[in-house]
Amino acid sequence: MNTRIGYYWRLVATGMSFVVFGVCGLLFSLLVFPIAWLWPHRASRQRIVTLVIHQFFRALVAALQWIGVMELDVRGGAALRNRRPAIVVANHPTYLDVVVLLSLTPRACCVVKNAHWGNPCFWGIVRAAEYVSNADPVELVEAGSRQIAAGYTMIIFPEGTRSPAPNRLHAFSRGFAHMALKADVPILPVLMDCDPPAFTRQMRWYDVPPRPFRMRVSVLEPVGIEQLTASDAAPALAARTVTSAIEAHITRHLFDYGFFKTGN
Repeated sequence: MNTRIGYYWRLVATGMSFVVFGVCGLLFSLLVFPIAWLWPHRASRQRIVTLVIHQFFRALVAALQWIGVMELDVRGGAALRNRRPAIVVANHPTYLDVVVLLSLTPRACCVVKNAHWGNPCFWGIVRAAEYVSNADPVELVEAGSRQIAAGYTMIIFPEGTRSPAPNRLHAFSRGFAHMALKADVPILPVLMDCDPPAFTRQMRWYDVPPRPFRMRVSVLEPVGIEQLTASDAAPALAARTVTSAIEAHITRHLFDYGFFKTGN
């Protein structure tokens, strides 16, 4: 009986969380976004909006833990709070990955799906925070490099969408590698895991697991571009080399850390 009550409580709490998230995003787009664009100084406007988003997601993650929907285990999170710009490259098993990473990274900018720029709950947020669209690969690299030069850490999911299945990744796109080469900043690999699975590509929001899901975040040591490719390599070849190396690095550590299971 207690198990059944707990399940229905998490189902209701999860639904309420999505409603709160959607309503807050819509209010931000309708109210905060127009006010933000009246702010005369673009740099300070972006800093304020970024901080508001960070604090909102911190509160959302804390609420999900408090109501018993999720647990959070973070290893190496201090690197995400480092004020030196970097490119965070993470696998993408669940819908909540970006929420968790933004809650852990005070000065962050994201690469966002182009579809979200027309979403009524997101369009104001992504514009006010000056997030980067993935619609144009060339502009993605240019815009991301500008954000890094302004002191922001870029958060990128190079799979482009949520992972296709447990123990599998989509092939990494090369945008992050071109960006790292252009901006000359380290890559910070991050491993994401959710156990039991929740909000995956195959699940609906109401597919609530039988117990609170545990989000695990492990931040690996930063990887310098100079460790991965020769300084005189052609840009296209260097980006391909960096992409393959980081994809292999993350995949290997997903198995080493037990986030991926051998034999499945």
